[in-house]
Amino acid sequence: MNPHLAPVEVPDPAALGQVQRLCDLADPYATGAEADGLFAAAMAETNAWHAARSPFFAALLQEQPEIPAPTVGDAVRTPLVPAAFFKRHEVLSVPRDEVFLHLTSSGTTGQKSQMFFDRWTIRSAQRMVARIFDHYGWITPDRPVNYLLYSYEPAPSLKLGTSFTDNYLCDFAPARHTTHALRHTGSGHEFDVHGCIAALQRYADEDAPVRILGFPAFLYFTLERMKAMGMAPLRLPEGSLVVLGGGWKGHTDRQIGKDEFRAAVTERLGIPAESVRDTFGSVEHCVPYVECAHHRLHVPVWSRAAVRDPGTLRPLPYGEPGFLHLVSPYITSVPAQSVVMGDLASLHPGEECPCPLSTDWFTVLGRAGVSRNRSCAVAAAEMMKGMS
Repeated sequence: MNPHLAPVEVPDPAALGQVQRLCDLADPYATGAEADGLFAAAMAETNAWHAARSPFFAALLQEQPEIPAPTVGDAVRTPLVPAAFFKRHEVLSVPRDEVFLHLTSSGTTGQKSQMFFDRWTIRSAQRMVARIFDHYGWITPDRPVNYLLYSYEPAPSLKLGTSFTDNYLCDFAPARHTTHALRHTGSGHEFDVHGCIAALQRYADEDAPVRILGFPAFLYFTLERMKAMGMAPLRLPEGSLVVLGGGWKGHTDRQIGKDEFRAAVTERLGIPAESVRDTFGSVEHCVPYVECAHHRLHVPVWSRAAVRDPGTLRPLPYGEPGFLHLVSPYITSVPAQSVVMGDLASLHPGEECPCPLSTDWFTVLGRAGVSRNRSCAVAAAEMMKGMS
């Protein structure tokens, strides 16, 4: 068995047996009544787990119940915790000596989320990533690749979730050579655009596929610089793959549409659009959402998604924009099994995507801007008004 797909055991098999069963499902996009029933049972277990260990979550359960989201399950309790809550509060459901990993969000300004993971939580999330990569045929232990990582070069004090994830993704195919775009200088990180261009030129002349991972903005800046320098387009070897995530962070003023972005990658690097995939995830909710070949972010079997009205937090029907609400019972270290993200999104049924997957999928529309004196709901409502 591939080591990334190896079994991982929950902290308490008696208390979390259904969580174990759900996270052991090998098909990342399984659907049906059995999967839905297992998800509901697992959520009941994880809610009980956190209520017994976190006074914060126990108090949430005593408040007036939230309006259930049909896409999650009418009988599933999902007390709504904003992702921003974890920027100012450390709420653990395990003793600190059981914290296996401490990661932070990658925001460019303001307070970062501080998230803590026991061994089960982070290993089960990694296994989800591995199963999705395996589903798409991206685990190739016998085929070395060259990596260009648009993420932070490792440093002793670096705890960013994005850096941790990108380096983990390098385990799915052996590395012939690795280049980091954001180089560690000793006092921080700097974007080495010329180093990226030199790496791409070198990789284009080799026979190994290239895997480009990380922040999309910096890949786009590389392509822009290549064009400005009058460089001829490159043709990276067949089997090359682009898997991006983390958003444009402090560069949203230069963000372009995804179709235009993929077209630029194809034009400048020769990688077909179906091999340019975006992802969605966060340090507060580590379940991976990876685009299919038609560029839809399908919800895997281990989680459920809903969209909630920014003003009332009521669940919205398919196609309506609102706050993205993500639910998964996998996490035992922190009561983050039901998180309302700061992202605006719309949810769609699986049959609206032409790919073979039948799970729901969502489109991220942007982030709700906030300030010290403006609520998330007001900011989101204003942002969506501008979209109409």
